[in-house]
Parts: sequence; structure tokens; C-alpha cells
Amino acid sequence: DKLTMIVSIFAAVAGLVSFTASAFAPSSISGRLIHHAPITSLRMSDENPLEGMSDERKSNLFQSLLRDLQIEGVPLLGCDANQVSTLNAAIWTTMAELGDNHDAQRACLVLEEIPTSALLAMAEDFTVLKTQERLMSYLPELRRFSISVLGKGVGPALLIETDERTDEEKTATTPLKAVESTFDEGKTVAALKSFIGRVVVGLEACPYTKSVDISAVGLEQRGVTPGPVGYRYSPTTDACMAMSMFWNCICEMMSEPDANLSSIMLSLPGIGMGDSPEAHNRFAAVVELVGRYLCLFRGDGSFGLVHFHPSYDRSIIHPLQKPSYGHLPPVSWRELNTFSSYCLSLIYMTFHSLFVHSSSNSQNGRTR
Repeated sequence: DKLTMIVSIFAAVAGLVSFTASAFAPSSISGRLIHHAPITSLRMSDENPLEGMSDERKSNLFQSLLRDLQIEGVPLLGCDANQVSTLNAAIWTTMAELGDNHDAQRACLVLEEIPTSALLAMAEDFTVLKTQERLMSYLPELRRFSISVLGKGVGPALLIETDERTDEEKTATTPLKAVESTFDEGKTVAALKSFIGRVVVGLEACPYTKSVDISAVGLEQRGVTPGPVGYRYSPTTDACMAMSMFWNCICEMMSEPDANLSSIMLSLPGIGMGDSPEAHNRFAAVVELVGRYLCLFRGDGSFGLVHFHPSYDRSIIHPLQKPSYGHLPPVSWRELNTFSSYCLSLIYMTFHSLFVHSSSNSQNGRTR
């Protein structure tokens, strides 16, 4: 077992997510997809446009489509991703890089080791996400993106496109980029460690964290090896880059043995800045995005997330009366079960943080 923390220096980001090793394996990606809510099929009919097409014809059509994109000057980005973690890291990193440019952009990710069904699920869910105004109101940078599977699934490639930024969008983006240069990594991480020492360790909010540098203590009988806490940081104010950082932390966590890396605290001071309702809603939307794609391929079996924010208010976190990854239980649940007062002390913070907990590891017969 592994405990991984990802903390951001914005408001509070806390959630629980788990992955089994098979949830990341390409052979098991298809057939194990879940969503937070039922997703209506985007197809106009139940007919499969590729039904009856031979593998040879599909291959020829796929190569032809790639050549057309190349002629149009669209970058073809070969990616050796073969797990959900590396797939998401590649997608969100590409989106973050495209989003840096005001102009309309296109890029094609060729993912030969990922089942087409997984790419179709990703593209469909993103299209559905863009129709959900509750979230999109606080994820405006995603409006200009579209994701589709090349040739409706004729081959393993995702086409990622952005529209040109409007003058209004440019005006909104410029000051956010300027803010990023004002954050100080050293001070941010120091503040986070102070909070961990005072609340998580001092108030025993987590019984398995005994210091700011070592976690997963006391779980040896369950096969968990205590290990160092990794502190990671990004000054980004962009949701795509925040997602990229998160998934790269997941990749790092999966590649390291427990003894080298037990938890990751990812500091993101540029996400949900301030204590206003708008800042809290922005924070809530970004961390919901994290949980959404962590769970899309049933990643909730191996990693745990915990979200923190200076003005954290569980009573306005969606869904109000149901559990939400990384968040406190609904207020009504706490009233019924008399939760300890120290749980509520997590609400008062001067930074935003995301804690990622990895509960299993799959090497040498162990599960990840």
C-alpha cells in the first residue's frame, strides 16, 4: 500500500481516490468505465459506422487521416502511454500547452497502446462536461477545447483542438498569468508543512502521519511501508495545467516504491485564490474535475485525495447530500454522527492543497 499526498497552495483540495493496477492496464480499460452520473450517448443512432469494415481497411483509412492532418500542418504526437495515468498526463499536458496560445490550435495524440474504447469514453465524457454549466461557469478555459477520436474510432488517436481566444477571454487571462509570477515556492511549501505539522500531525487528523516528512506509519501489518512525503508545487492558474500536474504526480507515485515515496502534497496557490464565494466555487470545480477523470476508469480503488481550501464550506460542495471524493462527508451526515471537532479545523487554512493517497502498489505480487 502507498500513501500519496498532493497538496496545492490554493484553497483546500482533499479527496479519496483509488486505483487497482488493472484499472491502469490497457487490457482492462475497456469494460470498466464508470461515470459520476449516467452519460447519454452522443451518437445520433445506435449504428456503428465502422461495423463490417475490415481491419486492413481501418488501418488504411487511419493512415490516410494521419497524412491529411500532417499536410494541414497539425502536429502528430506519438505517445507511448499504456496506462490510464500516462494517458491522462499526456492529454492534459497537451491541452495546457495548446491553451497557452491565443490562436486556434490543433494537435493529434497517437496512442497505439490504448484501446480505442477508452479514447472514445474520454472524448465523450469531455463533450458531456462542456454541457454542464454548473461546472463550466468556473472552468471557462475549457470552453475553447474540443476532443474527438480520429475517424470516429478508426484508429487510436485523439484530435485536440482549441478555438481562438476572444478579446474578452484574452482580457481575463492576462492578469491571471501575471499573478503566477508573484507566488513563492519556498514560502508556499513552508506554509503547507506548517499546516501539516499543526493540524494533520498535531491534532491527529490522520493517525498514520506522524511527521511532515514521513507518512503511512503504523500500517506495516497491512503491507504498507512508511515512506517520505513528497512536496510538489505549481504556480499555475490554469485548470488544464493543474490537471497535468496532478496526473504527473500520479505517474511519479506509481513509478516509485513505497520506501522512496509514500505521499505527495501538491501545492497549487493559483487555483481558487482568495476567500470569496467565487474563489471557493473555482476551487470546487477544479477538484471535481480531478475526481471526475480519476474515476472515469475506476481509479477510485487505489488512490485517496483530500482537498483543502482557506474558506472551505462543505455545505456548498456538490453533491450536497452525497459523498464527494476528497471532501468531508455532507453536513447532515456529520450532524448525525457527531464528527470530531478537529475535522472542521481543516476548513480554516491560508492556502489551498490537494492530498493524494495511494492505497495499493502492484510490484512483486502486491496490488497497487
